[in-house]
Amino acid sequence: MEKTIKTIGLIGGMSWESTVPYYQIINETINKELGGFHSAKIILYSVDFAEIERYQSEDNWVDAGNTLGCAARVLQQAGADFIVLCTNTMHKVARQMCNYLSIPLLHIADVTANELNYHHIKKVGLLGTKYTMTQDFYKKKLAKAGIETIIPDAIDIEIVNDVIFNELCKGVVSPAAKQKFLRIIERLQVNGAEGIVLGCTEIGMLIQQKDVKLPVFDTTRIHAERAAMKALGM
Repeated sequence: MEKTIKTIGLIGGMSWESTVPYYQIINETINKELGGFHSAKIILYSVDFAEIERYQSEDNWVDAGNTLGCAARVLQQAGADFIVLCTNTMHKVARQMCNYLSIPLLHIADVTANELNYHHIKKVGLLGTKYTMTQDFYKKKLAKAGIETIIPDAIDIEIVNDVIFNELCKGVVSPAAKQKFLRIIERLQVNGAEGIVLGCTEIGMLIQQKDVKLPVFDTTRIHAERAAMKALGM
């Protein structure tokens, strides 16, 4: 009996650089599970990141949430069974987006927390945009799962944020940026981090497990793999 595959509604483009691996990982995971010519059923809504980034910089999360909520509703109307938002930062407006939906949204922090608990990690260093690192919307999800979060100091927060927006979101991966991140990760380890959460979907372009002694949790891969398994009802 042929397995039914649910349709995934992807909201991407924030930035499109990290939306590409979502599509690839989801399809690879589906094919690994089912074999043959199987691939994922995906509907993609790719936003203009310039609009979203402007809302972020203006601290205008209401309009950001409405924009993404409308995108999610378009995907629902097109036949998506659940929504995957291909970004960490914009999960700040996940609750607002859900007001537009009658289907689930697969929250990136929830699946990351599950992965951390599976590996018995109770204190993590979080890297991401300044919004993700300094605001509570992400860290509260981890705390609810019993996981303590530590972040870099103010100077290093600006360094990480600058690399994300001015390099990684534009497809630039530089050795200098990698060294900065590795130094910051070392500081987090000294401060007690048992693992590192790459809490921005672009950071996986720069940092991989082979670069770091601590366990590294790439939220792009975790989120995409879990989306694929949810699509399979697993």
